[in-house]
Amino acid sequence: MPQIKLGLPPDKAAGVFADFVRAWHTKDCFILDFSGYTEPPLHDEETDDIVQQSMVVSRVRVPPSQVFELMKALEQQLSAWESENKPK
Repeated sequence: MPQIKLGLPPDKAAGVFADFVRAWHTKDCFILDFSGYTEPPLHDEETDDIVQQSMVVSRVRVPPSQVFELMKALEQQLSAWESENKPK
């Protein structure tokens, strides 16, 4: 397996905060839309729904060949986070 050395431009090091992520796909890739709330939630009187305005802060396109690797990496990080954050 080849080694990949990642670089991170200094202006991207802080990242962006997202309140949620929406995942969807096309024939050629999986898309992750990371979004942040832009306003307080509003009550829609007509439908009785709560409406939450949001804005996509980052869109990431992942080739199908990398989705399983992404899922494995997320599981590993979630397991590590859970063991580090056990209630005492």
